[in-house]
Amino acid sequence: MKRMIFTLAFGMLIAIGVNAQEVKKEKGECCAIEVQNEKGDWYVGAGDISNTPWTGWSLSPTIGYAPIDNLMVGMNLSQADSTEDLGVGLHARYFWKGYFAYAATEGLSLKDTKLGVGRMFTFRRGGVYLDPRVVYNTTKKTTNLELGLGLKF
Repeated sequence: MKRMIFTLAFGMLIAIGVNAQEVKKEKGECCAIEVQNEKGDWYVGAGDISNTPWTGWSLSPTIGYAPIDNLMVGMNLSQADSTEDLGVGLHARYFWKGYFAYAATEGLSLKDTKLGVGRMFTFRRGGVYLDPRVVYNTTKKTTNLELGLGLKF
């Protein structure tokens, strides 16, 4: 029942977000370029909030920065429970035509790499974003749907 409610809520947010996307257009020599994130944008998020039961949620804060237009790099911290060590991971997103390519590491080693694609929905008021993505884990050889939530400013 909880999964069905979560799925319905997720679908409604996606439907609303499709029209709330904020995109800046820059004129180049030959054509207009869509800029989904601008140089200097900051992202603060909650990491992956999908595929986890309500009682098993753990805090996984993420922070990101856009050093140039359409590129965001960042890091995240994760700790499943108090018995595990704190983990640090790195991630990057390159935005293109409203979508993004995603690459991340679990820890600071390139052995645990995730690759994926997704779309970031930015709601105009408050800078809230939602970013569903399909991610392939190169170590576990699995494909998962992940969902991030956060603030963009």
